[in-house]
Amino acid sequence: MAEFLASPAGIALTILVQCLAVVAFVMISLLFLVYGDRKVWAAVQMRRGPNVVGVFGLAQTVADALKYVVKEVVIPAGADRTVFLMAPLVSFVLALIAWAVIPFSDTWVLSDINVAILYVFAVSSLEVYGVIMGGWASNSKYPFLGSLRSAAQMISYEVSIGLIIIGVILSTGSLNFGDIVRAQDGPWGFFSWYWLAHFPMVFLFFISALAETNRAPFDLPEAESELVAGYQVEYSSTPFLLFMAGEYIAIFLMCALMSLLFFGGWLSPVPFLPDGPFWMVLKMAFFFFMFAMVKAIVPRYRYDQLMRIGWKVFLPLSLAWVVIVAFLAKFQVAGAFWARWEVLL
Repeated sequence: MAEFLASPAGIALTILVQCLAVVAFVMISLLFLVYGDRKVWAAVQMRRGPNVVGVFGLAQTVADALKYVVKEVVIPAGADRTVFLMAPLVSFVLALIAWAVIPFSDTWVLSDINVAILYVFAVSSLEVYGVIMGGWASNSKYPFLGSLRSAAQMISYEVSIGLIIIGVILSTGSLNFGDIVRAQDGPWGFFSWYWLAHFPMVFLFFISALAETNRAPFDLPEAESELVAGYQVEYSSTPFLLFMAGEYIAIFLMCALMSLLFFGGWLSPVPFLPDGPFWMVLKMAFFFFMFAMVKAIVPRYRYDQLMRIGWKVFLPLSLAWVVIVAFLAKFQVAGAFWARWEVLL
């Protein structure tokens, strides 16, 4: 068995099994995320939510997915058929492959590369193409306007997210998620994590993640009152399901990034408890709960308010924070240099 695993066929099989394990985790989590999302909304609105299909309504998401699968795929007249069908696939695949570099523990990671943050940022930036393709290929003004809104919104808040991440990179000196988590491993547990050192940026990152994923209160590309549901208004059946699945996977990815960058990833919040993937999943679930709560209680912003916050508030604040962190990092490096020099003397 050991010889087979060391052979090219064994290595390929191992990689395939690992990829399927990551995909299975994300897709199974997706079922519970949608269910939890609807339950949170129902609780805030003082109603029961899904409670009929399956035990406690747990099979409701599966029933909804089957409903989309068996429906007819309707393609509008005059639409670019190839691009129309490729758009949801692009959104779904790009959201899924970003999980290749997300670690759940020191050893539970599909690809432990040194430029993991750059990889995630590059892949998430490409997701806007799926939205633009869907809006343009629909041959309708409403989805086209929705896709333009989404493109401007996602690009605007990617700038803030990128600058916030640069601050974390300067604190760690690495683009590897494992190194970032290990840098937060201190004797104080919860208080050793980067949420304290980068406290103002935690809120900016969370709000920017809402806008980046077109999540309420920034779900303006899907504003039913203005755009009849935005860029996916002409989609039905499985293509619409892929759009929705890609959106939820991207939201869950942002929850994973918040856990890794600011809240210690798989590290235990208290030093006397063991670290492990359980903590990583628990933190991701907590942040998704916060996403659901925001959608349930915060009213939608106007588009001019959204863009004003992104460019006139978040961009200057995140840029100023990068300067502050860079100065502090330089000061620490200089201090360490003089300390070593004094020892030599």
